Formats: sequence, structure tokens, C-alpha cells
Amino acid sequence: MESKVLSFLRRYDMVRPGDRVICALSGGPDSMALLWCLWMLKDKLGITVEAAHYNHHLRGGESDRDEAHVRAFCEMRDIPLHVGGGQVTAGEKGLEAAAREARYSYLRSLGGTIATAHTADDNAETLLMHLLRGSGLRGLGGITPVSEGMIRPLLDVTRAEVEDYIAENWLPCVTDSSNATDQFLRNRLRHGVMPLLKQENPRLAVSLSAAAQRLRQDEELLQTLAGELDGADVPAMRTAHPALRRRALERFLRRNGLPEPSAAHILQAESLVLSDNPSAHARFGSRMLTRQYDRLVMVHRETASMEPTELPVQGELRLPEIGLLVRTEPAEGPEWGETSFSVCPEGPMILRSRMAGDELTLKSGTKTLKKRFIDRKIPQHLRCAVPVIADSRGVLGVMGFGPDEKRRAGENWIRVTFVPFSPGADE
Repeated sequence: MESKVLSFLRRYDMVRPGDRVICALSGGPDSMALLWCLWMLKDKLGITVEAAHYNHHLRGGESDRDEAHVRAFCEMRDIPLHVGGGQVTAGEKGLEAAAREARYSYLRSLGGTIATAHTADDNAETLLMHLLRGSGLRGLGGITPVSEGMIRPLLDVTRAEVEDYIAENWLPCVTDSSNATDQFLRNRLRHGVMPLLKQENPRLAVSLSAAAQRLRQDEELLQTLAGELDGADVPAMRTAHPALRRRALERFLRRNGLPEPSAAHILQAESLVLSDNPSAHARFGSRMLTRQYDRLVMVHRETASMEPTELPVQGELRLPEIGLLVRTEPAEGPEWGETSFSVCPEGPMILRSRMAGDELTLKSGTKTLKKRFIDRKIPQHLRCAVPVIADSRGVLGVMGFGPDEKRRAGENWIRVTFVPFSPGADE
């Protein structure tokens, strides 16, 4: 087994001379075999080897027994050992996931390269688990040999080979009683499904583990090709192959606040890309993904319509929800501009969102605000955030467009200026 592990270590360039390798040690057969194998290979590899045990305190006295076992084994053989522990409680993903997260957090805190004892059988079981859940290539790729400072040197070794190595080297091991139960899916596959499949293919673990490695390579190639695409570019996404499109969209979602996009998230994003609606949008929890014609944009929340507010003849109105300050002051006559213009209201001057039927006359003619927003390619969900200045007769002017050409006559002119600002910043 040692020659097999040595070959695997070198194939994936897992360690280099001078590396400090810390073996995750539970006390079970797989981790005991890995620790001893690395210990025997350390001089040949030019590395230092240590062990680390994490006590989850989930099995009462049995957990303490495991800790005592690894302490005694490492002390007898002068193997440096780190021991941590904590009381683990089930989180959103269950007890098993919470225990793994706590254990890995402790292992990473030690620094160095972390070695875990996942075998070819573990890899085969992982592939089957992901297959049952309908995973894509990433899930079917199984366990990665090297990832984020962690190595898995036993992925080419079967559980039967581990047992033979344990017997040959007289390595004492403990047994985790929870492995005998069918509480977890992995155990149910290990006890019920794998034996049946091995009747058809005795080398099942090796075959499935090798298949997982090939699928993982395919996934790596597709991710590389997808990395050349801009996930926010709608025309590019429309013409891209679906396999590349979905990976590019996943990258886009990760960059924009969704660290773990689900398949449902990716399909939602894809539906926006393929939609005939240039302003389509979908909610992603507290965020919203919106199609702004030829671009995808992630926003934190949909902007609510502005409540109608009377504007003074002279003064300021802050709109922190859209980061805008509206300043009003007397003017000498008509003034034109997109963000500063004068109006001549009849009665109170109101700031509000657009309303059905609103029209605005510019030098190019009269159009409804809806059509003008469409011409400017303003996304539908953002149109309610465009300030409209109106009076009892209708629209006086619109930020970004200017004043209504039909309302040029009058005496009491008021200049309206829109000034962007950052909410909370000093003016």
C-alpha cells in the first residue's frame, strides 16, 4: 500500500520536501493506516508528519476512549499529536455536517497541509450519494485529491487494502459504533447498496473512484472554458452552450453575493437570460437578480414606489432609499437640463413616482413615461425610483429627461435640482 500511496502523492504533487503534514486521526482503521503510511514515507518524501484528533463529544465515553487511544498510540511512537474538541450541535445541514465543519475548522487552525483518510470506497459512496441527489458533474466528481490545503492520499486505496495494511503492521484501531447504524445515507449505501453492486463488479470501488476522477477532469475543463465568458452579458449567455452558460452564471452569482448558488438559483438566472422580457427579474432572498436589457445585475432589494411628497418653494428633500437629494429654489424663468430644470407649478408641487397615463412632452414630441423609460432602457423594477415632479394638471418634469415643453408659460418659476448622495454621509 505504501508504494501505491507514494505514487498517488507524486501524481497530484500533494507534498514537497520541507512540508509539514498533519494527519487527521480519528483512531479508526483508515486514519490509522494513513498516519502510519505517511510516517513510514516521511524520510523518502522529506516531510515532517504530525497527527491531529478532534473530540466531538457525541458518543459519550466512546469519544473519550478514541481520544485516549490516539494519545497512547502517538506517545508510544513519538508522533507529535494535536488534540482539540468541542460540543457539536446540529445546524441547518444536520449533525454530521456540523461535526465535519467543526473538525475541519480545528484542523485548518493548525496550519500546514492537512491529510485525510478518504479511500476509494469513500469516493464511490460519495459519487452514489450525489447521483441520488441529482448532482451535476461537480458532485459526480466525488472527493477531490487536493483542495484548499487538504490532501487525500488514500483515494486510490480500497478499504480492503487498508484492512490488509492494518493487519500487516499490527496497528491498533478503535471502532466508531455509529458506523454500524443506518442513521446516515452513507451508512445505508455502505451496508445495503455497495455489497449488491460489488456482486456485479468486485472492483466497484476502484471503478467508481476512477470514473469520479475522470468526471472531475471534465468539470475542470468546462469551468476553465466558462471562465472566459461574462455571465452578466445576456447576448453572450444566450448563444453559449448550456453547459458553459450555467457555469458562467454560477460564477456570476458567486461574485454577486451568493457564495453557494443552488441548482434552482442557476436555473432562475438562466430563465432571465432566455426570457423575452428585457426587464425580467427574480428574487434571491434579500437580493434580486434583474435583467437590464443586455446585462444581468444583482441588486439588494426592489426599490419601493415613492410616496407623493409636497415640495417647498425653497428647501431640500432627502430620499435615502434611492440616494438622492432634491433641492428647490426660486428661478427667474425657464431653464432646461436633465438633472436641473425649472418648472412653473399651478398650486402645490408634488414629487412622486410615475403613474399610469403620465405623459412627458420634449422637443422630440409627446410620449407616455412608460414608453420613454423603455426607450432609455430603464429596467421595469427601477422605474418607480425615477422622481417625477407634478402638480394638479400633471407632469411638470422628470429627472433624467427634463421639464415638460408644454408647461413653459407662467410667472412663479422654481428650479428643481437632483443631487446624488450616499445615505449617512455628511453633506
